[in-house]
Amino acid sequence: MLKRLIDYNDGEELDLVVYIKNSQLRHTKNNKLYLALTFADGSGDIRGNYWDADQRDADSFSSGTIVELNGKREEYQGRPQIKIYSLRVVGPDEGYDLNQFVKSAPEKVDDMKEEINNYVFKILNPTWNRIVRYLLEKWGKRFYDYPAGKSNHHAVRGGLAYHTLSMLRDADGISRNYPQVNQSLLFAGCILHDMGKVLELSGPAATQYTAEGNLIGHLVLIDEQIMMAAQKLHLDLESEDLLLLRHMVLSHHGKFEYGSPKLPGLLEAELLHRIDDLDATVYAVTNALQHTKPGNFTEPLMSQDGKRFYRPKVDEALDNSRKLE
Repeated sequence: MLKRLIDYNDGEELDLVVYIKNSQLRHTKNNKLYLALTFADGSGDIRGNYWDADQRDADSFSSGTIVELNGKREEYQGRPQIKIYSLRVVGPDEGYDLNQFVKSAPEKVDDMKEEINNYVFKILNPTWNRIVRYLLEKWGKRFYDYPAGKSNHHAVRGGLAYHTLSMLRDADGISRNYPQVNQSLLFAGCILHDMGKVLELSGPAATQYTAEGNLIGHLVLIDEQIMMAAQKLHLDLESEDLLLLRHMVLSHHGKFEYGSPKLPGLLEAELLHRIDDLDATVYAVTNALQHTKPGNFTEPLMSQDGKRFYRPKVDEALDNSRKLE
Protein backbone atom coordinates (compact mmCIF):
# COMPACT_ATOMS: atom_id res chain seq x y z
CA MET A 1 0.00 0.00 0.00
CA LEU A 2 1.42 3.37 -1.04
CA LYS A 3 2.19 5.80 1.74
CA ARG A 4 0.28 9.03 1.95
CA LEU A 5 1.45 12.35 3.31
CA ILE A 6 0.65 11.77 6.98
CA ASP A 7 1.95 8.18 6.96
CA TYR A 8 5.59 9.28 7.07
CA ASN A 9 7.53 9.45 10.34
CA ASP A 10 10.18 11.96 11.35
CA GLY A 11 13.43 11.36 9.49
CA GLU A 12 11.82 9.50 6.58
CA GLU A 13 12.37 10.74 3.06
CA LEU A 14 9.42 11.03 0.73
CA ASP A 15 8.81 11.43 -2.97
CA LEU A 16 5.14 11.73 -3.84
CA VAL A 17 2.59 13.80 -5.71
CA VAL A 18 0.58 16.24 -3.60
CA TYR A 19 -1.13 19.57 -4.09
CA ILE A 20 -0.29 22.96 -2.63
CA LYS A 21 -3.16 23.88 -0.36
CA ASN A 22 -1.73 27.27 0.55
CA SER A 23 1.21 29.32 -0.70
CA GLN A 24 2.46 32.63 0.69
CA LEU A 25 5.57 34.59 -0.29
CA ARG A 26 7.16 35.90 2.91
CA HIS A 27 10.30 37.63 4.18
CA THR A 28 12.83 36.17 6.62
CA LYS A 29 14.36 38.25 9.42
CA ASN A 30 17.21 38.97 7.02
CA ASN A 31 14.69 40.21 4.45
CA LYS A 32 15.17 37.23 2.13
CA LEU A 33 12.15 35.78 0.37
CA TYR A 34 10.76 32.30 0.96
CA LEU A 35 7.53 30.45 0.22
CA ALA A 36 5.49 29.24 3.20
CA LEU A 37 3.71 26.22 1.75
CA THR A 38 1.08 23.79 2.97
CA PHE A 39 1.06 20.48 1.12
CA ALA A 40 -1.98 18.21 1.17
CA ASP A 41 -3.46 15.00 -0.12
CA GLY A 42 -6.48 12.98 0.89
CA SER A 43 -4.85 12.02 4.20
CA GLY A 44 -4.18 15.50 5.58
CA ASP A 45 -1.73 18.36 5.25
CA ILE A 46 1.73 19.42 6.41
CA ARG A 47 3.80 22.57 6.07
CA GLY A 48 7.13 23.25 4.44
CA ASN A 49 9.30 26.25 3.57
CA TYR A 50 10.78 26.77 0.12
CA TRP A 51 13.85 28.93 0.75
CA ASP A 52 15.45 31.57 -1.46
CA ALA A 53 12.30 31.96 -3.47
CA ASP A 54 11.30 34.76 -5.82
CA GLN A 55 8.12 35.91 -7.53
CA ARG A 56 8.58 33.38 -10.32
CA ASP A 57 8.60 30.59 -7.74
CA ALA A 58 5.47 32.07 -6.14
CA ASP A 59 3.76 32.05 -9.54
CA SER A 60 4.86 28.47 -10.27
CA PHE A 61 4.01 27.04 -6.84
CA SER A 62 0.76 28.85 -6.19
CA SER A 63 -2.23 27.54 -4.22
CA GLY A 64 -3.98 24.72 -6.06
CA THR A 65 -0.89 23.55 -7.98
CA ILE A 66 -0.20 19.81 -8.14
CA VAL A 67 3.49 19.10 -7.53
CA GLU A 68 5.92 16.26 -7.11
CA LEU A 69 7.44 16.76 -3.67
CA ASN A 70 10.80 15.31 -2.72
CA GLY A 71 11.95 15.90 0.83
CA LYS A 72 12.14 14.63 4.40
CA ARG A 73 9.69 14.83 7.25
CA GLU A 74 11.11 16.44 10.36
CA GLU A 75 9.98 18.32 13.44
CA TYR A 76 10.58 21.99 14.18
CA GLN A 77 9.52 23.57 17.49
CA GLY A 78 7.11 20.70 18.10
CA ARG A 79 5.52 21.09 14.68
CA PRO A 80 5.80 18.55 11.83
CA GLN A 81 7.10 19.90 8.56
CA ILE A 82 8.73 18.85 5.30
CA LYS A 83 12.32 19.78 4.58
CA ILE A 84 12.04 20.36 0.84
CA TYR A 85 14.71 18.92 -1.44
CA SER A 86 12.92 19.66 -4.70
CA LEU A 87 9.55 20.62 -6.16
CA ARG A 88 8.26 19.97 -9.66
CA VAL A 89 4.99 21.15 -11.14
CA VAL A 90 2.97 18.17 -12.40
CA GLY A 91 1.61 18.75 -15.89
CA PRO A 92 -2.07 18.37 -16.90
CA ASP A 93 -1.21 15.38 -19.12
CA GLU A 94 0.19 13.29 -16.24
CA GLY A 95 -3.18 11.90 -15.17
CA TYR A 96 -3.75 13.72 -11.88
CA ASP A 97 -6.85 15.62 -10.85
CA LEU A 98 -6.94 18.21 -8.07
CA ASN A 99 -10.06 16.68 -6.52
CA GLN A 100 -8.25 13.42 -5.69
CA PHE A 101 -5.97 15.28 -3.25
CA VAL A 102 -8.69 17.05 -1.26
CA LYS A 103 -9.48 15.57 2.14
CA SER A 104 -13.17 14.93 2.80
CA ALA A 105 -15.37 14.95 5.89
CA PRO A 106 -15.53 11.58 7.70
CA GLU A 107 -19.22 11.02 6.93
CA LYS A 108 -20.86 10.28 3.58
CA VAL A 109 -22.75 13.10 1.91
CA ASP A 110 -25.94 11.08 1.47
CA ASP A 111 -25.94 10.15 5.16
CA MET A 112 -25.44 13.78 6.20
CA LYS A 113 -28.22 14.92 3.88
CA GLU A 114 -30.66 12.41 5.34
CA GLU A 115 -29.86 13.34 8.94
CA ILE A 116 -29.96 17.09 8.34
CA ASN A 117 -33.31 16.70 6.56
CA ASN A 118 -34.63 14.85 9.62
CA TYR A 119 -33.76 17.90 11.71
CA VAL A 120 -35.50 20.14 9.19
CA PHE A 121 -38.72 18.18 9.84
CA LYS A 122 -38.39 19.15 13.52
CA ILE A 123 -38.45 22.88 12.72
CA LEU A 124 -42.12 23.41 13.48
CA ASN A 125 -42.33 27.16 12.91
CA PRO A 126 -43.56 27.55 9.28
CA THR A 127 -41.51 30.70 8.55
CA TRP A 128 -38.23 29.19 9.68
CA ASN A 129 -39.00 25.84 8.08
CA ARG A 130 -39.81 27.34 4.69
CA ILE A 131 -36.71 29.55 4.65
CA VAL A 132 -34.41 26.71 5.69
CA ARG A 133 -35.87 24.40 3.04
CA TYR A 134 -35.64 27.08 0.36
CA LEU A 135 -31.98 27.90 1.07
CA LEU A 136 -30.96 24.26 1.39
CA GLU A 137 -32.51 23.68 -2.02
CA LYS A 138 -30.90 26.80 -3.50
CA TRP A 139 -27.38 26.20 -2.17
CA GLY A 140 -27.48 22.45 -1.49
CA LYS A 141 -24.80 21.46 -4.01
CA ARG A 142 -22.26 23.86 -2.52
CA PHE A 143 -23.45 23.33 1.06
CA TYR A 144 -22.60 19.61 0.96
CA ASP A 145 -19.34 20.13 -0.94
CA TYR A 146 -17.72 23.22 0.59
CA PRO A 147 -15.46 23.41 3.65
CA ALA A 148 -16.41 25.42 6.73
CA GLY A 149 -13.17 27.41 6.60
CA LYS A 150 -10.08 28.18 4.56
CA SER A 151 -7.56 26.72 6.99
CA ASN A 152 -9.03 26.45 10.49
CA HIS A 153 -11.87 24.21 11.60
CA HIS A 154 -13.57 21.76 9.22
CA ALA A 155 -11.39 22.90 6.29
CA VAL A 156 -12.18 19.76 4.26
CA ARG A 157 -14.56 18.86 1.45
CA GLY A 158 -18.03 18.58 2.96
CA GLY A 159 -16.78 20.26 6.14
CA LEU A 160 -19.56 22.83 6.13
CA ALA A 161 -22.29 20.20 6.22
CA TYR A 162 -20.33 18.07 8.70
CA HIS A 163 -19.88 21.05 11.06
CA THR A 164 -23.59 21.88 10.72
CA LEU A 165 -24.66 18.32 11.46
CA SER A 166 -22.36 18.07 14.48
CA MET A 167 -23.88 21.29 15.84
CA LEU A 168 -27.40 19.98 15.27
CA ARG A 169 -26.58 16.87 17.31
CA ASP A 170 -25.30 19.05 20.15
CA ALA A 171 -28.32 21.34 19.86
CA ASP A 172 -30.63 18.33 20.01
CA GLY A 173 -29.15 17.16 23.31
CA ILE A 174 -29.14 20.64 24.83
CA SER A 175 -32.74 21.37 23.87
CA ARG A 176 -33.83 18.03 25.35
CA ASN A 177 -32.09 18.88 28.61
CA TYR A 178 -33.47 22.43 28.72
CA PRO A 179 -37.10 22.35 27.58
CA GLN A 180 -37.34 26.16 27.78
CA VAL A 181 -35.15 26.37 24.66
CA ASN A 182 -37.01 26.94 21.40
CA GLN A 183 -35.75 23.87 19.60
CA SER A 184 -37.07 24.95 16.19
CA LEU A 185 -35.24 28.28 16.34
CA LEU A 186 -32.01 26.64 17.51
CA PHE A 187 -32.13 24.02 14.74
CA ALA A 188 -32.84 26.68 12.10
CA GLY A 189 -29.93 28.76 13.41
CA CYS A 190 -27.56 25.79 13.29
CA ILE A 191 -28.43 25.00 9.67
CA LEU A 192 -28.21 28.59 8.42
CA HIS A 193 -25.49 30.14 10.60
CA ASP A 194 -22.55 29.35 8.27
CA MET A 195 -24.42 28.87 4.99
CA GLY A 196 -23.06 32.23 3.82
CA LYS A 197 -19.73 30.45 3.39
CA VAL A 198 -20.97 29.03 0.08
CA LEU A 199 -20.54 32.63 -1.10
CA GLU A 200 -17.62 33.61 1.14
CA LEU A 201 -15.33 30.77 0.02
CA SER A 202 -14.20 29.64 -3.42
CA GLY A 203 -14.73 25.89 -2.95
CA PRO A 204 -13.16 22.79 -1.38
CA ALA A 205 -9.88 22.74 -3.34
CA ALA A 206 -7.20 25.43 -2.74
CA THR A 207 -9.83 27.38 -0.84
CA GLN A 208 -9.63 31.15 -1.02
CA TYR A 209 -11.88 33.99 0.12
CA THR A 210 -14.03 35.45 -2.64
CA ALA A 211 -14.46 39.19 -3.17
CA GLU A 212 -17.83 38.91 -1.37
CA GLY A 213 -16.14 37.06 1.47
CA ASN A 214 -13.45 39.68 1.91
CA LEU A 215 -15.72 42.70 1.52
CA ILE A 216 -18.94 41.52 3.18
CA GLY A 217 -18.45 38.25 5.10
CA HIS A 218 -20.64 35.21 5.63
CA LEU A 219 -22.77 36.63 8.46
CA VAL A 220 -24.11 39.46 6.33
CA LEU A 221 -24.23 37.30 3.21
CA ILE A 222 -26.57 34.75 4.83
CA ASP A 223 -28.70 37.53 6.31
CA GLU A 224 -29.17 38.84 2.76
CA GLN A 225 -30.06 35.34 1.57
CA ILE A 226 -32.66 34.99 4.34
CA MET A 227 -34.30 38.27 3.30
CA MET A 228 -34.24 37.31 -0.37
CA ALA A 229 -35.82 33.96 0.50
CA ALA A 230 -38.53 35.67 2.55
CA GLN A 231 -39.35 37.95 -0.36
CA LYS A 232 -39.43 35.03 -2.81
CA LEU A 233 -41.73 33.07 -0.47
CA HIS A 234 -43.99 36.11 0.10
CA LEU A 235 -43.42 36.09 3.85
CA ASP A 236 -44.05 39.03 6.15
CA LEU A 237 -40.75 40.94 6.12
CA GLU A 238 -41.61 42.70 9.38
CA SER A 239 -42.64 39.63 11.35
CA GLU A 240 -40.98 38.75 14.64
CA ASP A 241 -40.24 35.25 13.33
CA LEU A 242 -38.04 36.67 10.58
CA LEU A 243 -36.41 39.10 12.99
CA LEU A 244 -35.47 36.30 15.40
CA LEU A 245 -33.99 34.15 12.64
CA ARG A 246 -31.89 37.04 11.31
CA HIS A 247 -30.63 37.78 14.82
CA MET A 248 -29.51 34.17 15.20
CA VAL A 249 -27.15 34.31 12.22
CA LEU A 250 -25.96 37.89 12.74
CA SER A 251 -24.97 37.33 16.37
CA HIS A 252 -23.53 33.82 16.20
CA HIS A 253 -19.87 34.91 16.48
CA GLY A 254 -20.75 36.06 19.96
CA LYS A 255 -18.44 39.05 20.36
CA PHE A 256 -17.78 42.25 18.44
CA GLU A 257 -14.06 41.43 18.24
CA TYR A 258 -14.97 38.13 16.55
CA GLY A 259 -16.87 39.93 13.80
CA SER A 260 -20.40 39.83 15.23
CA PRO A 261 -22.37 42.96 14.30
CA LYS A 262 -24.64 42.22 17.28
CA LEU A 263 -24.21 40.37 20.56
CA PRO A 264 -26.56 37.44 21.26
CA GLY A 265 -29.80 38.78 22.67
CA LEU A 266 -31.75 35.54 22.78
CA LEU A 267 -31.16 32.40 24.82
CA GLU A 268 -31.10 30.43 21.57
CA ALA A 269 -28.62 32.87 20.01
CA GLU A 270 -26.28 32.52 22.99
CA LEU A 271 -26.53 28.73 22.73
CA LEU A 272 -25.86 28.84 18.98
CA HIS A 273 -22.68 30.83 19.58
CA ARG A 274 -21.47 28.43 22.27
CA ILE A 275 -22.33 25.30 20.27
CA ASP A 276 -20.51 26.73 17.26
CA ASP A 277 -17.43 27.53 19.35
CA LEU A 278 -17.56 24.11 21.03
CA ASP A 279 -17.66 22.18 17.78
CA ALA A 280 -14.88 24.27 16.22
CA THR A 281 -12.72 23.79 19.32
CA VAL A 282 -13.22 20.01 19.47
CA TYR A 283 -12.41 19.70 15.77
CA ALA A 284 -9.27 21.87 15.93
CA VAL A 285 -7.85 20.19 19.03
CA THR A 286 -8.67 16.68 17.78
CA ASN A 287 -7.02 17.42 14.43
CA ALA A 288 -3.87 18.70 16.16
CA LEU A 289 -3.73 15.69 18.50
CA GLN A 290 -3.90 13.32 15.52
CA HIS A 291 -0.63 14.85 14.30
CA THR A 292 1.02 14.64 17.74
CA LYS A 293 2.92 11.68 19.18
CA PRO A 294 1.62 10.27 22.50
CA GLY A 295 3.48 11.84 25.42
CA ASN A 296 3.90 15.17 23.58
CA PHE A 297 2.10 18.47 23.27
CA THR A 298 0.52 19.80 20.10
CA GLU A 299 1.91 22.83 18.35
CA PRO A 300 0.45 26.14 19.61
CA LEU A 301 -3.08 26.46 18.23
CA MET A 302 -3.81 30.00 17.09
CA SER A 303 -7.55 29.32 17.15
CA GLN A 304 -7.19 28.48 20.86
CA ASP A 305 -5.19 31.58 21.84
CA GLY A 306 -1.90 29.79 21.27
CA LYS A 307 -2.59 27.00 23.78
CA ARG A 308 -0.92 23.60 23.40
CA PHE A 309 -2.69 20.34 24.24
CA TYR A 310 -1.17 17.14 25.60
CA ARG A 311 -1.72 13.76 23.99
CA PRO A 312 -1.65 11.12 26.76
CA LYS A 313 0.70 8.16 26.44
CA VAL A 314 -2.28 5.83 26.82
CA ASP A 315 -3.18 6.81 23.24
CA GLU A 316 -0.09 4.93 22.01
CA ALA A 317 -1.45 1.66 23.41
CA LEU A 318 -4.80 2.37 21.75
CA ASP A 319 -3.10 3.07 18.43
CA ASN A 320 -1.13 -0.18 18.64
CA SER A 321 -4.22 -2.20 19.49
CA ARG A 322 -6.04 -0.78 16.46
CA LYS A 323 -3.14 -1.81 14.21
CA LEU A 324 -3.50 -5.41 15.45
CA GLU A 325 -7.24 -5.57 14.69
